[in-house]
Amino acid sequence: MDGQNEANKLIEGEDYYLTPEGWKVFTEKFHLKRGHCCRSGCRHCPYGYDKNTNTFPKK
Repeated sequence: MDGQNEANKLIEGEDYYLTPEGWKVFTEKFHLKRGHCCRSGCRHCPYGYDKNTNTFPKK
């Protein structure tokens, strides 16, 4: 058992993709589905988090 049920199963190409180096990179769609920012400086963060300044853009 891999700990994922059908409701939260990751779909390659939709929720993530693999880089040529083998890293799993989460897509903007995945982040929006998760519903919050993890503050890790993700490549496709839809929340605008800046890891270098630890801030979000002003609205």
